[in-house]
Amino acid sequence: MTLPRLDLLHVQHRFNTLDVLADINLHVNAGEFVSLLGPSGAGKSTLFQILTGALTPDSGVMQLDGQPLNVQKGHFAFMPQRDALMPWRRIIDNATLGLEVQGMSRAAAREKVSALLMPFGLNGFEQQYPHQLSGGMRQRVALLRTVVQQRDMLLLDEPFGALDALTRTAMQQWLSGMWQQHHWTALLITHDVREAIFLSDRIYVLSARPARILHEFSVPLVRPRQLRDMALPAVASMEARLLEALLAGHTLSPSI
Repeated sequence: MTLPRLDLLHVQHRFNTLDVLADINLHVNAGEFVSLLGPSGAGKSTLFQILTGALTPDSGVMQLDGQPLNVQKGHFAFMPQRDALMPWRRIIDNATLGLEVQGMSRAAAREKVSALLMPFGLNGFEQQYPHQLSGGMRQRVALLRTVVQQRDMLLLDEPFGALDALTRTAMQQWLSGMWQQHHWTALLITHDVREAIFLSDRIYVLSARPARILHEFSVPLVRPRQLRDMALPAVASMEARLLEALLAGHTLSPSI
């Protein structure tokens, strides 16, 4: 039996007296794309902070490939909602930033990034500055900066949440195609039910804070996926079930 790449068992966390994560149990297999859906303030981003070592859980077990997770070893490459590109650095140097932080020389980092400019649709733009690019292209740079680090797993925190609807849809298609080529292991936070369905192999639904896993869904779509797949009856049925699960587990509470 193959062990999951990431396995979380009964993970709990609180801020002072405020319970945030009540009981998180989930797993992500190698090469799998998994999404977390939940209401605002449920603690989804808190979970990512725990995985990247910014926070320490109060209890629970976290394993990577069957071994206790050592967050200090940097197993995860994290991409936030905002592209967080540095305006004074050219695109090539924004994309190399993560590698440079790890100690790689700028020349070696540029060589590594240059090999990915073409598949990421950034060839010819490497000498531009962030303000010269569209929102979608900036997000491609941010994702390139994330994946070029070649970590065990990607953590994507609403990477397209700040984009307009048309650009967001285009980026979802692009990311789906890129995943089809590279089979990254990825965990995505999103509030968008349709985005979760289009991109994911499996979806976890979280309750309102304090968060626990309410449901786990397998997406009934084969890959590669097309936008027309979202009109299939099976997708409409899953979308309705996900919305019902989200509403059933939602209670109004202040956001964290």
